[in-house]
Amino acid sequence: MTDPSAEARIQRDIADNTVMLYMKGTPSFPQCGFSARVVQILNHLGAPFASANVLEDPALRDGIKQFSQWPTIPQLYVGGEFVGGCDIVTEMFQSGELETLLREKAAA
Repeated sequence: MTDPSAEARIQRDIADNTVMLYMKGTPSFPQCGFSARVVQILNHLGAPFASANVLEDPALRDGIKQFSQWPTIPQLYVGGEFVGGCDIVTEMFQSGELETLLREKAAA
C-alpha cells in the first residue's frame, strides 16, 4: 500500500510540473548512471524539468514504484503521464518521440 502522504506528494509533483523526474540524486549530482542518462537527455533537449531525489525519502522511493506500477528508478512523467524509465526515455530520445512529446506538452 502506498504511503498516503507520498502518494499525495507524487500527485502534486506531477500536477505542478509539466516534466517531472523521480531520480536517484539530483540533476547536478546524479547518484546512478540511469538517472544521469535521463538528466543528460533532458538537458540536451533543453527541457525544463523538476526532480525529486528518492534517496532522501524511503516512502517516496517505494511510493513512486507503486504509483506507476514500475519497479525501477528513474521515472519520467510528462504532462501528468508516466513515460517510463531510462531505457524507454533513451529509445524515445533516439527516435525523436521524446522531443515531440516534450514540445507538445510544453505548448499545452
